[in-house]
Parts: sequence; structure tokens; C-alpha cells
Amino acid sequence: MPTQLVDAWLSRRHDTSLAVIDGRGDHTYGEVVEGSLRVAAALRGERASLEGERVAVLVSPGADFVASVMGVVLAGGTGVVLTPLYPERERAYFCDDAGVHTLLVSDDMQDTARPHTPGRRVVSPSAVGATDAPFTLPESPSAPALQLYTSGTTGRPKGAVLTHENLSTQQSAVGRAWGFSPADILLHTLPLHHMHGLVIALFSALGAGACTRFHPFEAKAVWDEMAHATVFMGVPAMYQRLVVAYDGASLETRARWERNARGLRLATSGSAALPATLGEAFRTISGAYPLERFGMTEIGVGLTNPLVGERRPGTVGLPLETVETRIVDEHFADAPQGELLVRGPSVFAGYFQRADETRAAFVDDPAGGRPWFRTGDTVTRDVGPDGSPGAFRILGRTSVDILKSGGYKLSALEIEEVLREHGSVLDAAVVGLPDEAWGERVVACLLVRDGHAPPTEDDLRAFCRERLAPYKVPKAFLVRDALPRNPLGKVVKPTLVAELTRPAAAG
Repeated sequence: MPTQLVDAWLSRRHDTSLAVIDGRGDHTYGEVVEGSLRVAAALRGERASLEGERVAVLVSPGADFVASVMGVVLAGGTGVVLTPLYPERERAYFCDDAGVHTLLVSDDMQDTARPHTPGRRVVSPSAVGATDAPFTLPESPSAPALQLYTSGTTGRPKGAVLTHENLSTQQSAVGRAWGFSPADILLHTLPLHHMHGLVIALFSALGAGACTRFHPFEAKAVWDEMAHATVFMGVPAMYQRLVVAYDGASLETRARWERNARGLRLATSGSAALPATLGEAFRTISGAYPLERFGMTEIGVGLTNPLVGERRPGTVGLPLETVETRIVDEHFADAPQGELLVRGPSVFAGYFQRADETRAAFVDDPAGGRPWFRTGDTVTRDVGPDGSPGAFRILGRTSVDILKSGGYKLSALEIEEVLREHGSVLDAAVVGLPDEAWGERVVACLLVRDGHAPPTEDDLRAFCRERLAPYKVPKAFLVRDALPRNPLGKVVKPTLVAELTRPAAAG
């Protein structure tokens, strides 16, 4: 019997409802499912299955992309999604690391794919033909379906292997938590090589029979496109651009965009912490604070604020229904603040061909149950009105956001949130630089709002002292033109630290 993921997809083979709206028009579920079967047939050739084979997908967002990814899955292969957002060197690394022998490439991506085609088979989703040849559908829930690469914000990207069970669990759990239905239209502007855009957004919509409306992200266009959507999923960098565009618009345009945004039943934010000031700005425009959640490539959505009820700024809610959590100290004993551990059927199978790193990513359960995945994030929980544990708060990545300075442990995210409250500060990134006296010297890097003069160091220090304990006030404030970011807009702090510790920067 086919896996739940495959069975649910093929059940829509004769569905005439809209699945995708893209630059080429409207596409029904039946049309996209048939397209995926043609892709699967072209990939298999004379073989019954692609079991164990990695197939790279370099296809523009739209119906062909959906058909390509699901075609790989139907054929029993493992999809490795590439993106033109990455430089050629990074794409080459993904292909080589995954051992890719076949590339699915859309016509408009042929030039981008050319450096990666020597010695590899190339298939175009627009050129595949129909076939009635029998083939074997994946039947094991533990069979790999996707290999997504970690964002690389704390090291070289690793290929996280996601199984059929991982994906079907995320589809159903996220769909229920966020109320997805066939009546929904998802405005999709996220990159598709990442957990957020591919699984949390696209797969959740497909699993519910909803329609996905693909559109490149451009702030003004997205405000207009919201008129045709019920759900929008973004990252903080997108919300920042949306608010900046709104602030610069005419009163008439603002009124139109407000109507569009208030027509959404749900707007979510993930992939990085949403600054409270930004969330409140979007609430003023749309009438609702974005639903913030916590997720990772390795686990999908782990924690989420409620669809209905209070969404507390700075929190990421409670565990998804399929997720178990623990907070532990450095000795893996339960603690009120510490590293977040998770387990459940959505947790990935492991890192591709990295057995040692996979073992290091898990810790045994004291009671002998399923091992716990170490997220690498330091968290705490609010206390509910009745004294029970409440919503989770992410204090930051343990490796880059939890700073040790002068004997204290500091959360870089807390300091950044305070700095963003300053009227002249557009964004902030706080890092720790090696220091003999302090252990780590806390340095704040700032972006200044357009039309504002850069604040002085004395002004910033006084501003922070009014809002933070003395030991949390940064030792230095640096105004920059830009911050290093990954394709999702998240600041890559190891790169920032490297830039700041170069001899020229230090001098």
C-alpha cells in the first residue's frame, strides 16, 4: 500500500479544484497530479523505482515545480531542491554532497543549471510525455522523500533527510493547527529550497486541498496580491519591507492595502525571531499580530502560537500536537531555562552520510523512549495565570545568540529587541567578540532608518541603560550599511563575527 503522503496526493488525480496559480495561469489538482505522474515516468525510465537516488530540482515556482517535486517522490526518489538565490558554488556543493545524478530543470533555468550538468542526466518537466507503464509506489513511511539543506547560519549546510512520514505528519498537524481548508488561497512568496517555503507553506496547503498562488516577493505587489488570498506566510525581513513600503505610500494606497491585509484570515512569521515592534506595526495595518512559530529544517514546525486566542509578542506558543518537548541544562537535566529538545514523527531521519553528526544531534531518553533531538536553541517558558507552564520564548541559538560576558549569560535577541525600539534603528544584530577581560565583548551592529541621522554611541548607551541591566548594555555600537544574511533574510552571525574580527575591522 502506498505511503500516506503518496496516497493522499494520488487521491486528487481527478480533482477539478484549483491547486496552483502561477505566471502561466490556473492549474487544477488533477492537472498537477497528472504532471507529477509524467515526471515520475520520465525519471524512472525502465526502472520500477528510484529508491535511494537523489534528484536535484531546479524549477521556477509554479505548477511545474509542484509536479517535479511530487514526481520525484512518486518515483521513489529523494528530492534535493536547488535555488538560483544561491551562488553557483553552493549549488555545486549540494549536488556533490547529495550524489546527484539527475537534474530536473525548467526551461528558464537551463543557463543557471549548465555548470552542474556535466556527467549528469537532465530532464525538463515541460518535455516529459505520458506513459501507462506500471511502476512501484513508495510503501515505507520511513523512505526518504526530500533532502533539505540546513541554512548554514552556524556552519556548513548539512543534508537533512525527511521521510514520507515526516512530511505527511507536518501536512496534517500544521493543517489542523492553522485551520487550512480547500477554501484557502495561500499567497506564496517564500524560497522553495527551504523547510519554510516547501514543507510548512506549500505542503500544508497541498495537504488540505487549498490553492497556492505563487508570486515573487516585492513589497508593493504583495500588498496588492493580498486581496486575492486568505493566508500569507513570511519572514521578518519580508514584514519589515512591507511596513517600510506602507509607511512610504499615499493615504489612498495605505487604505487599499489595509483592506487587503484585513481580508487575510491568517498571516504567519517564522525562520527568525519577529521583532515585537515590527509585529505591532503589522497589527496596526492588518488588525492581527502575525502568528509566530518556531521550526527548523530537521523538525518542521515544533511550536506555534494559537490560531485563535492571545498571541504574545516574543513568544512562539506551545508544541504542535505531534511534538513532545523538554528543556534541559548542560547535563541534560530538566531545567526552567536551557536547550530545547524535541521528538515526534516529524523529526528528520538524520544528516545524509554524516553518522557522527547525526548521533551528536540526539540524546538518549532517560526513560528508555525515543531519543530527543537537540535543537541548539536556548528557551524558557512563560508562567500561565494558574502557575502552569505557558508559551515558549526563544532566547537564541545557544552557539551564537547566548553570549558569555563578564561572568553573565546574555541573550543577544533580548538586546536586539530593545535596540529596535529606538526611533532611528531599523534593525540590529548583537554578537560576542573574543575578549581577554570579558570573555566575550558584546557588540551591537545597527542599520539606520532612511531619513534618520545615525544615533551617537552615547545616545544608544543611555537608551539601553534605561531598559536593560547594566551588564547587558553593549560595549560597542557599530552603524553598518548592511548585515550578512541568508536567502531567507536571517542574519548569518558567524559571518558577521568574522567580518568584525578581521585585522582591518578590528583596527
